[in-house]
Amino acid sequence: MLKTEEKVNNLYVIGLTLVATLGGFLFGFDSGVINGTVKGLESAFNAEDIGSGFNVASMLLGCAVGAFFAGRLADLYGRRSMLIVSSVFFIISAYGSGIAGSSGEFIIYRILGGLAVGAASVMAPAYIAEIAPAKYRGALATIQQVAIIIGLFLSFLSNYQLANISGSAENPLWWDFETWRWMFWMEIIPAAIFFISLLFIPESPRFLVAKQKQTKAEKVLSKLYGTVVGKRKVTEIDASLAKDKHKPKFSDLYDKVKGRVRPIVWIGIGLAVFQQFVGINVVFYYGAVLWQAVGFGESDALLINVVSGALSIGAVAAALVLVDRIGRKPLLVIGSIGMSITLALVVVAFATGSLVADPVTGEETLQLSDAMGMMALIAANAYVVFFNASWGPVMWVMLGEMFPNQIRGLGLAVAGLAQWGANFLVTLTFPILLGSAGLAFAYSLYTIGAVVSIFFVIKYVYETKGKELEEMTA
Repeated sequence: MLKTEEKVNNLYVIGLTLVATLGGFLFGFDSGVINGTVKGLESAFNAEDIGSGFNVASMLLGCAVGAFFAGRLADLYGRRSMLIVSSVFFIISAYGSGIAGSSGEFIIYRILGGLAVGAASVMAPAYIAEIAPAKYRGALATIQQVAIIIGLFLSFLSNYQLANISGSAENPLWWDFETWRWMFWMEIIPAAIFFISLLFIPESPRFLVAKQKQTKAEKVLSKLYGTVVGKRKVTEIDASLAKDKHKPKFSDLYDKVKGRVRPIVWIGIGLAVFQQFVGINVVFYYGAVLWQAVGFGESDALLINVVSGALSIGAVAAALVLVDRIGRKPLLVIGSIGMSITLALVVVAFATGSLVADPVTGEETLQLSDAMGMMALIAANAYVVFFNASWGPVMWVMLGEMFPNQIRGLGLAVAGLAQWGANFLVTLTFPILLGSAGLAFAYSLYTIGAVVSIFFVIKYVYETKGKELEEMTA
């Protein structure tokens, strides 16, 4: 390819990327907003341990279904179309979660939100990968994780400010609605912006070519790269699809000649699952509960979440700079090693604690010495930094680009289902582990996940830095 001909319309590429990553922002906001509402939900719906875990994790069932079907439906109806559907579901879920009068009603709306998050989580990186130039596709796709973290950070900040105004997530705020309800309703604003913005962006050019709409695809690609390169890219995309013109189906993920599932599918599933088995979403969903469990007050716990969110933004910014320079695989290895060490330190700190019963309520909390409490706090935040500088963004970057054009939607469907299934398992079991085996045991499991991920990356993951999507093979 003659790179000198390529005249990338950077502003247009960045503009499309930012619109797509609003889905990531809502992914983060919707994931993080639950963090500050757990106590309010327990109070409103009389749910503890397994009940609380399911109220929080119920969204993830929707995420798994949303990711799976969005990947498949995107091959039929388009990446942009699935993002529009997800934006509508975000709006409905945000309103319904706040107005819910029972645990069952709340779970229904959270599952709808999960469908939106799942669809956005796989469609946004796919859309970005399919419109971005190879030379900085990794950086642009990493903006998705920046958006996720900003969404998390702003949800933590919103929760903190609202709880600060009313005194607690359980207290009434405006018009006598409890504060936790307003925490959910704050999401309606960015969800509406996402919906409106999507109406002004084009469909993915690679999807258009797959649907034999070469003229429309050429128009989009010409606006992205200039007329000469736009025409050539249409030809290249068409050639990559010409080898196999049939409609994508799940049997394509199976190699009939060798009688096995294609290795690229297993690698995608492995990346998706290990991203969750390191326990990151315990921090995202249960951060406030976690820090209250080791003796911090509600206000301090919510403030720690805000600090953690700010550190995460800085970490993802570092990944954005490095992902197209040093590559995807080195970042994953560094992140796995860093998470293994910091998680081990958290386990050591929690293992030294002792349970102390509240004289009034009788509720037991884990008490740490000042030194161990500080070590746990620093190590946990360092762990978040390592995750967000590596596995957080890089997993989504790789899933968006590693599959061949013909099976990209299908590969994302399966990997997305695995990712959200693992997320659901970790999120559902944490409150049970917290109430039975304790924090040290729970974090020991996540440490094992981080250690095993080191060897998985070294042995099975291959580098995709700088490769055109048409070069990807199964």
